[in-house]
Amino acid sequence: MHYILIITLKIFGLIISLTGLIGCILPVIPGPPLSFLALLILSFAEDWQPFSFRFLTIMGVLTVIVTLLDYVLMSAGAKKFGASKTGVWFSIFGMITGIFLFPPWGILLGALAGAITGELLSGRTGSMALRAGFGVFVGNIMGVGLKLALSGIMLFFYVTELF
Repeated sequence: MHYILIITLKIFGLIISLTGLIGCILPVIPGPPLSFLALLILSFAEDWQPFSFRFLTIMGVLTVIVTLLDYVLMSAGAKKFGASKTGVWFSIFGMITGIFLFPPWGILLGALAGAITGELLSGRTGSMALRAGFGVFVGNIMGVGLKLALSGIMLFFYVTELF
């Protein structure tokens, strides 16, 4: 019975880790926190043997930093290129819509189209909207890239320790 619980926890952790990787792209799922949770689940299932306390602490701190940076990078990209809040919100909406309409490239195109649309709706001229939209787009892509990198590393460690 004990082995069934351990195997169930390991499979659940792997599903959580993969969901975390998907969550790096979909903004409604917290990618890095789920990936970190998977490391904790595997550690718990194996009596805290696979990962040291130091490793888990470092991964936890990196998870917090990358999660915060995701928001900061989008805002910084938006501010640097003069985007409005409407442009940022439309970019997020465009990203979510794009992933369902034109996967996988829809997330990139949707974010850019949403940001430009939001800027045009807020009264910006065409060139100003393009500039601001590009800033939001770059900030989004940098945030997604950081989240994917960290979640990918955590998935690598998870799978390595699993087998």
